Amino acid sequence: MGFMTAFVAAGALIGAVRAFDVEDMLAAPRRSTANVNPSGEWALFSSTRYNWTSHKASTTWHLMEVASGEISDAPFDSEVSEVVWVGETDTSILYINGTNEEVAGGVTLYTADVTDFNPTLVASLDAPFQGLKAQRAESGDIHFVVTAKAYFNNGSAYNPELASQPLSSGGLYDNVFVRHWDFYIEQERYSIFSGKLSAQQLGYPTGNGTAEGGLSFDGEMKNLLYGMNYTITRPETPVQPFGDSGDYDISPDGQTVAFLTKSPHLPKANYTASYIYLVPHDGSEEPVAINGPNTTAPETAQGASGYPRWSPDGTKLAYGQQDGISYESDRFKLYVANIDGLNSEVNSVAEDWDSTPSALAWGPEGKLYVASELNAMNRLWLIPYDAEASFKPTNFTGEDSYVSDYTVLKDGSVLVSSASGWTSREFYTQKPGEDKKVLFSANKVDAELEGLEQGSTDYFWFTNKDGDDIQTFMFKPTNFSESEKYPIAFVVHGGPQVAQGDNWSTRWNLRLWADQLNAIVTTVQFTGTPSYGQEFTDKIANNWAGTPYEDLQEAFEYMKENISYIDTDNAIAAGASYGAFMMNWINGHDFGRKFKAIVSHDGKLSQRGAYATEELWFIQKDQNGTIWDNPENYALWDPLDHIRNSTTPQFIVHNDLDYRVVVSDGIMLFNILQSRGVPSRFLHFPDEGHWVVNRENSKLWHEYIFNWCRHYLEGEELIEEPVIKQ
Repeated sequence: MGFMTAFVAAGALIGAVRAFDVEDMLAAPRRSTANVNPSGEWALFSSTRYNWTSHKASTTWHLMEVASGEISDAPFDSEVSEVVWVGETDTSILYINGTNEEVAGGVTLYTADVTDFNPTLVASLDAPFQGLKAQRAESGDIHFVVTAKAYFNNGSAYNPELASQPLSSGGLYDNVFVRHWDFYIEQERYSIFSGKLSAQQLGYPTGNGTAEGGLSFDGEMKNLLYGMNYTITRPETPVQPFGDSGDYDISPDGQTVAFLTKSPHLPKANYTASYIYLVPHDGSEEPVAINGPNTTAPETAQGASGYPRWSPDGTKLAYGQQDGISYESDRFKLYVANIDGLNSEVNSVAEDWDSTPSALAWGPEGKLYVASELNAMNRLWLIPYDAEASFKPTNFTGEDSYVSDYTVLKDGSVLVSSASGWTSREFYTQKPGEDKKVLFSANKVDAELEGLEQGSTDYFWFTNKDGDDIQTFMFKPTNFSESEKYPIAFVVHGGPQVAQGDNWSTRWNLRLWADQLNAIVTTVQFTGTPSYGQEFTDKIANNWAGTPYEDLQEAFEYMKENISYIDTDNAIAAGASYGAFMMNWINGHDFGRKFKAIVSHDGKLSQRGAYATEELWFIQKDQNGTIWDNPENYALWDPLDHIRNSTTPQFIVHNDLDYRVVVSDGIMLFNILQSRGVPSRFLHFPDEGHWVVNRENSKLWHEYIFNWCRHYLEGEELIEEPVIKQ
């Protein structure tokens, strides 16, 4: 097989006083990324922790001095949902208060200064607006934008607490996009609304919803998308279900808004294409597209767009876009548009770079600071905005933590918010070419994370039969010793075009799995995993259980032959989404007999049944065609056709609100295994979608799954209550 001999240790072995447990992981503070002020001196972030006695979460805000890393409590409470740094000084803020005493379901805007906190109510908004962005205009006015759902008929903001409810609950559809991820499509769509806080002299009469303090608000909120022309798909920003404030940006002078929305001439269930538009902040002109058909952008760039960002001088807009219109895992390429009013001229940047950027920010001297994965770790790269196609960027943040967010400071350094398998949040500063300076790491201050240390994750590489190098991450338990033998939890990641490296998660925290099972937990970056080159990613098309399945088997054999502290005779396998599809496939084949038990979460049992999902481009692209034109492709890797061979005990999780992979697949699998006498259990949550996110549900999820695994690894007695009896 041509195995590589390289085995890479990520750090020293750990030694700690106790194992990491479920309640601690779920209750530990969940910190936001850092929100840095204009001078780069201060940063705000929030922290939310859970109390198992009161069964409630509580949020606090914190202020960090960037130079020293010193952290103190911010001068406001948990009713503040969002903050932007804007106003007369570098410490002025505008924030959303999540309540409104005058309007049920509405929110309020306040201004304040974090160094001398004396908040002033400046606007009362009549809907649950969010996604605040703002700039201070030359006049002193503050131009802001927010998002909310809008009524179909008049474009005004939708407030569910004030909306009249129809007598019937029926919904009639005339296109294929009936539901998405965990919600049914409704008439209302998300839109961007603009508003202006006008500068006033102190004592000047104030307008609607304002107080003294130099700013007034006339109560007008302009829907910037209402009235846009479309032939098939109605404009919507942010693009659901995962769009956020990264889908739009407001120019430094506050005069122009850039936003992205799905292609108006293509059905959104079948195509991924989206374009970026420019619109005056006051809505005085119709939005104008800068990319897509009939623009100056390259004709090859027609796919999904992302992360539009204005240059500091407001003359340029950088963004990313895919070429293909029906492939969500296509490579994003970088572009910069020269802006003149609503006119633009688009140029590509470092076009030959075989990586897929996920975020960008402008830095000094026209440099773009770009986030992109390499070998399953998100890193930062420095690229001139006018880089030639052949330019080869070099990353400067390394591989010891996963970049979650970042802000470029005035001196060209960055304040990075990151995470890894050993810490839920790390803040550090780093200048390209220099070492990072760690300001904060959660595992050093959170009692719940005691014992987690850098170095608890290793990885190794081998070469598969096609000549591709395959990386596998290994998570070690507390007090790991190379002289001992450990069972293996063989976890297969989802996607399939999603990497799973050394990062933090509250859903599948592999470091937690290692402690709870006292096992080595592995995750193979099999063929089709992104961040190893686009060609490698594309190889999974119509190959779901082909090369990826062989990669998994080869990784297992590599560990058996080469890693002395792994006991491959004492193994369980687990996976979610695509990983659960692979569990279903594995159990129907010989590889399934290598494991004492299997766990599958929200996985497909039938490829032919995939048309019950919602994003049809996904299944059609990955199976190289439609089910009516290429039915043989859907039959090629269908686990249901091999279910008769499944004999390994299997724990199945599937949730009612999962419209990505429908719950009937999980029920069907359970019914078949039970009918055939295969030990199996079925766990479902009526109020969860593709993921289990409610902490109480997550606690139960972990308890049942770990009990199942320990039963087959160690002989622990299976939990019998509250099993629902017939």
